Amino acid sequence: MATKRTYHDACGTAHGLDLIGERWALLVVRELLLGPKRYGQLRSDLPGIGTNVLAQRLSELEASGVLRKIQLPPPAGTTAYELTDWGYELEPVVRALTRWAVRSPDHDRTANLSATSFLLSLRTFFDPDRTRGGVRGRYELHMNGEVFRVVLQDGTLLVERGTLEQPDAVVTGAPTALARVIYGGHDPDEATAAGEIRVDGDHASFARLPSAFSFPPPLTPAAP
Repeated sequence: MATKRTYHDACGTAHGLDLIGERWALLVVRELLLGPKRYGQLRSDLPGIGTNVLAQRLSELEASGVLRKIQLPPPAGTTAYELTDWGYELEPVVRALTRWAVRSPDHDRTANLSATSFLLSLRTFFDPDRTRGGVRGRYELHMNGEVFRVVLQDGTLLVERGTLEQPDAVVTGAPTALARVIYGGHDPDEATAAGEIRVDGDHASFARLPSAFSFPPPLTPAAP
């Protein structure tokens, strides 16, 4: 088994939890869904995880075939971790769990948010029906020292690492600040004026970006 504990249950759900159900395991997977990361990057993007726990989870996930060690090409030339093809198949699981969990009345939207988590949320809450009126744009997002490209076109959304040639806007800010603008109704101009984000380029194009996403409202707590 990939983990020390097991449910000893033939159900696929139980075996899935044997593989990725240990604390932090699925979040390690989440952080690799946009591509490989070095150990130090994972440690930084998961600030609550202990060094020993991270090493153990990486070892377990590698043993189970979910991820593998790779050698990054020059100039980095260091060891990193990437998901296997089977590991990448967990993205729909992560996105479905996200969509389900954010409806909890106890969900804290102000807690830590990694750049990868924010970018995956764009894939999760993208609503093609909202873009059929012609909402489109090309954006370069700079977060936590990483660069990502986001392209809206013809009812589709592209989210991945990398730069863009001639983006409509280059946006710099913390993932939590960008999430407030995209999902929390925080006015982009107010966020810019407050120094929470920086927008270089077409401000109006970036201001239209939140309209492409649909964030589910929280459930109403049941009456006692």
